[in-house]
Order: sequence, then C-alpha cells, then structure tokens
Amino acid sequence: MCGIVGLFLKDKGLEPKLGEMLTQMLITMTDRGPDSAGIAIYGRGKRGKAKLTVQSDRPDQDLDDLAPELGQAIGTEVGIRRIDTHAVLELETGKVHAARKAVRALRPGIRVMSDGEVIEIYKEVGLPRDVADRFSLSRMQGTHGIGHTRMATESAVTTEGAHPYSTGADQCLVHNGSLSNHNDLRRKLRRKGVRIESMNDTEVGAAYLTWKMQNGASLGEALDSSLEDLDGFFTFVVGTRDGFGVLRDPIACKPAVMGETSQYVAFGSEYRALVSLPGIEDASVWEPEPATVYFWSH
Repeated sequence: MCGIVGLFLKDKGLEPKLGEMLTQMLITMTDRGPDSAGIAIYGRGKRGKAKLTVQSDRPDQDLDDLAPELGQAIGTEVGIRRIDTHAVLELETGKVHAARKAVRALRPGIRVMSDGEVIEIYKEVGLPRDVADRFSLSRMQGTHGIGHTRMATESAVTTEGAHPYSTGADQCLVHNGSLSNHNDLRRKLRRKGVRIESMNDTEVGAAYLTWKMQNGASLGEALDSSLEDLDGFFTFVVGTRDGFGVLRDPIACKPAVMGETSQYVAFGSEYRALVSLPGIEDASVWEPEPATVYFWSH
C-alpha cells in the first residue's frame, strides 16, 4: 500500500501554511500505511549555511551537548534546534562532509536524515497524526514538501525503514511500489561511492537518481533513465532544492492523482488527500501518465 503526498507552492503567501496543509494531506492517507510516517520540508536557506538533520533513539544522551562537541571536531560554530528525537544542526556549507563523519564518530547511534541548504526530514514509527504532533509539523513553513505513510511489506517497522530517503544534498525520494533489482543495484552504487545506509529498496531508488545527477544528468533525465534501469513497479515523488518531480512506471499499477491551481501543485496517492486544499474545487485534476516525467521548479 503506502501513501504519498506532495505539495509545491507557487504562491509565497501560502508558505507559512505549508506544514499545516501537507500534514492534513498525510493524515488523510493514514489507512494506506499506518506503521510509520515521514515528511521532508523545503524552507528558505541562509547564505553560506547548511543544515544537517539527525535522529537518535536515545535523544537525551546523543543530542545533548552535540553541537559544541561537533563544532570543536570540525573547527566551526554549530547551531542546534532540537525537535523530539531529531535535531537540525546549522553549520558552514563547506563543512557538511566533515560534519557527517564527525557526528558518526562522536555519536555512533545517530542517523543522518538529510543534509543541504534548505531541506529538513523528520520521520518516525507511528501513525501520521502522532508523528506530525511529535515534530509540530503543522507549524513548519516552506516552499514545498513531500510526505509518506508506510505499510511495511518487505522490511521491519523501524525509523530507518521509514520514508523519505535522502542520498544527496537537498534531495529526497518517497516511493510506493517495489523494486526487484535493488540488491544488485545497491552493490553497484556502493562500489561507485554512492551513500546507501539501509536495506530498503526506496533508498536504492533515491541513490540511483543522486548518482545520475552527480554524473551530469538533470532530474528529468535521471528519472527517464530509471525507466530502463529500475525493475519493478513504482510511483516516485522526488524533492530537490528548487522543486519536485513525479514519475510512474510504464505499468502504473499504483494509484496517483495530481491537482494544480495558480497557487500550488499537489500530489496524492488518492484524490481524498487533496480535498482539504484551498481552491481544489477549481483545480485542474488529472492522473499522471505512465512513464512520463512531471517536474515543477521555482
């Protein structure tokens, strides 16, 4: 099953309501996947600054005093914003790679959710409403975002198994479906130096797109290539710094619907995920075509 939602705002006036709108969409999809949920929020970045979003199953031990210790390890000041089991670390853009390595050395139990100038990812085990409440997702602001509620059919119900997955700066992916060649592709991508940390097939899909873009492909070109290189059935929603893209496999057996107005573009696994959005009654609503790349950017 699994449920996906995505929201790309054209109207800057809606940015303070991004979290509220996206959270309601995600909660509506609860019965498509009630075991875990996650959301990626793209906000406004600060010049020369990057964010490293981290998670710990032992937040009091792992996150307390992390910022000063990390700052000392990488030689720069590090800010921290703690949110339940997650924390957003703010540091110089050029220090991200060093910070990822230092975090793992300082706190081996920490998971890195995402890095980039504008992205923050929050995900945990539990119902979408409960996960949203834990992180006050409805209060978050931003330009666009992606959410996922999961029904674990191929791996354990864990935070690590929840979506979204981020394998590149300001990139993330959520997925409904199943990839049959992910084990072989995981080995190939790891040999090429691509970061893959879980056994989830969705992370392999994210890593594949990151690898293609690192080698010069645009997101659209990377998604087109995935139609040849990824076996299985899937609906992908991909987030980047500037926007988001949608792709369904050539069979398109997984449900998907999109709505567009002058204020936003919205994606949902089912139309009911969109019904609470302002002006949806006047929106252009359609089902994405199979094997067709859709992308919107600021």
